[in-house]
Amino acid sequence: MHTCLSPCGDLMMSPRKIAAQACKKHIDILAICDHNSAENVPAVMRAARMGEVTVLPGMEICTREEIHVLAIFEYDSLAFAMQSIVYDRLPGKNDADAFGLQVVANEHDEVVGIQERLLMGAVELSVDEVVSDIHTLGGVAIASHIDREHSSVISQLGFIPATLRFDALELSVHITTEDARERFAPYAEYAFVRNSDAHFLDDVGNNTSEYLLERPTFSELARALRRTDGRMVCEG
Repeated sequence: MHTCLSPCGDLMMSPRKIAAQACKKHIDILAICDHNSAENVPAVMRAARMGEVTVLPGMEICTREEIHVLAIFEYDSLAFAMQSIVYDRLPGKNDADAFGLQVVANEHDEVVGIQERLLMGAVELSVDEVVSDIHTLGGVAIASHIDREHSSVISQLGFIPATLRFDALELSVHITTEDARERFAPYAEYAFVRNSDAHFLDDVGNNTSEYLLERPTFSELARALRRTDGRMVCEG
């Protein structure tokens, strides 16, 4: 899901409110994936410590081809390493009037800064380079909302190249898993996951996946996406 750092995210998507809403919706594990940035990840992780929600650090990266890719990591330091790669290749300055504010907040929901980079922009990295960099840092790379008619790998390329090794494919709220399995039959080897992609508090938990895990951790999630050691995504 997004936070108030993403220019398309509602300002109510603050660290404490996200943590409280996730607890209310009985969510065990979530990933913070703001557009091209991980700056609000530590605050959400700290805000969630008193509850029972595991927060994973991540980003939603927009590649040169305008393909959205979810990058999820075990540690926030790895997410910040990916952020450094992205920031070095992210041109432009944000126009808050046109795109929205990009608020950096702490775990008390206090504003600690405004990010001036154009986070909605495309990074000067190809999708192949982004996926490779994610894997080099030990993360998982998930193709975002593959059923959407824009900003997805299929909308932009027309197909998923065999050389492009995503760890999973994400489905939006607008398609059932059953329909997706039929529509995207050539990609049956991939795990299909459902995420809320929430930009507003009311959307948190409106599109979720269930996993067979030993515990809610990054390593367990990675095993489930790769269908190893008995871990799996429960698509039923």
